Amino acid sequence: MLSSPALTPPAGIRLPRPTWRPATAVWLLSLWLAVAGNLPLWLRVNELAGTPTQRLALLGGFGLVVLGITAALLSLLAWPRVFRPVATALVLVSAFNTHFMLQYGAVIDPTMLANVVQTDVREVRDLMSWALPLTVLLVAGLPLWVIWRRPLAMRSWLPQTGRNALGALVGVVAVVAATLLTYQDLASLMRNHKELRYMVNPVNTVYAASRLAVDQLPRQVQALKPVGEDARLGASYSGQSKPPLLMVVVGETARAQNFGLNGYARNTTPALARWQAEEGLVNFSQVHSCGTNTKVSVPCMFSPLTRTQGGDQTPEHENLLDVLQRAGLAVLWIDNQAGCKGVCARVPNASTLDLKLPGLCDGGECLDPAMLDGLDARIAALDPVRRARGVVLVMHQMGSHGPAYSHRSSAERKPFMPECTSNTLSDCPPEQLVNAYDNSIAYTDHFLDLSLRWLKEREQSGAFQTGLIYMSDHGESLGESGLYLHGVPYALAPEQQTHVPMVAWLSPGLQQRSGVGEKCLRAQADKPVSHDHLFHSVLGLMDVQTQAHDQALDMLAPCAAAYARAGEAPRRPAS
Repeated sequence: MLSSPALTPPAGIRLPRPTWRPATAVWLLSLWLAVAGNLPLWLRVNELAGTPTQRLALLGGFGLVVLGITAALLSLLAWPRVFRPVATALVLVSAFNTHFMLQYGAVIDPTMLANVVQTDVREVRDLMSWALPLTVLLVAGLPLWVIWRRPLAMRSWLPQTGRNALGALVGVVAVVAATLLTYQDLASLMRNHKELRYMVNPVNTVYAASRLAVDQLPRQVQALKPVGEDARLGASYSGQSKPPLLMVVVGETARAQNFGLNGYARNTTPALARWQAEEGLVNFSQVHSCGTNTKVSVPCMFSPLTRTQGGDQTPEHENLLDVLQRAGLAVLWIDNQAGCKGVCARVPNASTLDLKLPGLCDGGECLDPAMLDGLDARIAALDPVRRARGVVLVMHQMGSHGPAYSHRSSAERKPFMPECTSNTLSDCPPEQLVNAYDNSIAYTDHFLDLSLRWLKEREQSGAFQTGLIYMSDHGESLGESGLYLHGVPYALAPEQQTHVPMVAWLSPGLQQRSGVGEKCLRAQADKPVSHDHLFHSVLGLMDVQTQAHDQALDMLAPCAAAYARAGEAPRRPAS
């Protein structure tokens, strides 16, 4: 076939590459992101709308708001060397957000983004499924192909600045107009369902990243404010024959609702029930967390500040472990999770990551009993002078971390079958999902049983006076109201994500030493407590004297006070 001379360029001459006008690229991409990139948002709005007329008004008005905001943002970035990489990042972020919002009902706020930044390989692996690349391809594939097929047209900076500013202005005008036209319905929707503001892609991530940078990064470079500089050991350490050893178990993703000791229909805590009936273990039924994710809750548990005082913010102060160490005690943190979130940075610490224990450490992660392996040797390696005074041992569980609940219990310890083995939780029958989660709770019961037996043996050998406090960092959603996992902003979080289990056990020797008797401890069991109380309760139990100790937040203080009023010398060392 002959080519027409008019359509064929002369040899050696290259035609210029087709380009996009910046405004065209901005509005086409904004429209795609507003529609395809926000599918979870529109599904949620559709559920919440009342009449068909209201549904149409909300979808149209809210859609125009999202379109205008996105277009205004992209207009400011519509420069040839900036637009494509930034647009690529925003498209990919929207695609990933869409997957996790559809699969787990997640919302993207600053704390969720901070969790993403701190996620380790094990957690990423648990979240992988075929649905993820499929969603990313469907949401991001076409716009990425278009973005990289044609560059933006080059213009001098002054005219382009004016065009970008005009595009941003048009976007703002669209937002204002849509808001005014649908104000009544839109205002009511946003006021009653605040989670929607964290579902707008990709603006939610841009906002979260900005807040994270402004609020948290400056604190990361500041020196922590000292706490308990006056800390010293109390009278119970004078002439003691046996030092105290307190194990603090930081639970992971355990919700009180599925804890057998709290009246759950299933007996998920049979071992703890025996310890409660025969050995004086006490269950605390009304405990609430400081946050809904590990990144917030773990530092807050050990913070001297309550949640309302800012304990749920990026730490600016030293924590409980610093005060215990300053008082002269030996402190050790053992981690079977994605790190201690800075809490253990200034005390001896160890991780299970490098352990190779058949049956306990397979597939790149360990079951929680691995933390007990070689524990005596770890304690023996601590500073001998501090160890002779007393030891506080923190065990950070893998617990019930999702979505791979079936990986949190060993094959021989799965009392509830069949269980969900998929990490796409919405694909599992609800009863199988609950089975897998309950198996993880039952395995935590097994781990706590092993820990209590280990402590009792050290008491009976005459090495220590022992005790244990277990408290979960946050709870979990298992499909209630379409929510899975955790991390919903605290003000919006359901009870399943904030109501957590807690138990305490003190050996007879530690009861006598501290004045915290079993009978009095049981009297405190149904009183409302929270993560706010852990800092002060451990200081009181370990008899660390400091002005940082707030008696009002020490849930064990009433028992010690009653012991003193009975005419016995409190804090008397036991032989």
